[in-house]
Amino acid sequence: MRKKKLVLILTVLVFALVSVVGCGGSDTNEPSDGAQSVKDKLGGRIIGIDPGAGIMAASEKALIEYELDYELVEGSDATMVATLKQAIDNNKWVVVTGWAPHWKFATWDLKFLDDPKGVYGEAETINTIVRKGLKEDLPEVYEICDNFAWGDADIGSAMGLADELGDDVLAARQWVEENQDLVNTWLPQGYDAGSTVDKPSKEQITLLYVEWACARAETHVMADVLQNIMGYQVELMSVGAAAMYEGLAAGQGDACFTAWLPLTHGEYMKQVGDKVEDLGPSYEGARIGLVVPSYVDIDSIEELNN
Repeated sequence: MRKKKLVLILTVLVFALVSVVGCGGSDTNEPSDGAQSVKDKLGGRIIGIDPGAGIMAASEKALIEYELDYELVEGSDATMVATLKQAIDNNKWVVVTGWAPHWKFATWDLKFLDDPKGVYGEAETINTIVRKGLKEDLPEVYEICDNFAWGDADIGSAMGLADELGDDVLAARQWVEENQDLVNTWLPQGYDAGSTVDKPSKEQITLLYVEWACARAETHVMADVLQNIMGYQVELMSVGAAAMYEGLAAGQGDACFTAWLPLTHGEYMKQVGDKVEDLGPSYEGARIGLVVPSYVDIDSIEELNN
């Protein structure tokens, strides 16, 4: 009788042990996010910017070309950066529409996802666009707009100063003071980057720009040169991308220094056609695409489907 009880107890214990190992053991060793797909980790969203921007149109195309079951979230540069920052602060996965130059690459460790299908195109240029008639009306303003050009280190330091000081105007003044040799290559004959005017008294120049970090840096640097060195009164107008082109075409602005071509602003440029004048690139090697923090362990847009 005792043997039967002992066998019964042992049988129950063995069954219980097998049950624990079979049901509980695998849960203990399974990573907390082991069952999540890439889409799950990213919340099924790609964080975008202004609707109508070329990068948004390209991203819509990417959804189709790569068969991505994601929501492309509309917003602005500011909301995109805020979402990116929040995710990084919490070590969460996030994917955003991105472009370079942009100060976010100096602030965080980010990477572009490879685009094997070439949806986002090759590197772009940032061009200077002016209104028709500027050359005849204000030839030296036209000349400096035509001469304006800088590289990665130049625009990067200008954006970095603006971010550090928290004031675009002060940052532009400091940048111009520290980069007089380059600024002198832009200035018409008779001006010197080291000589400033006490009070601007020449005609008013209206510069249009969009609220992108690179656009603010470019525009405020040129505004400083036009105002403090050349003596023009300068009005800065922050507008949407479409309004920037429409304003130049209508003569409501004189110049913009942040035309991303041929893709990002390509549609806007087509709409205004020959109503504006494209003076060509001030910066070469600009890029757009999908961007993730470097700790996100995917490297290609194709992997968003994993």
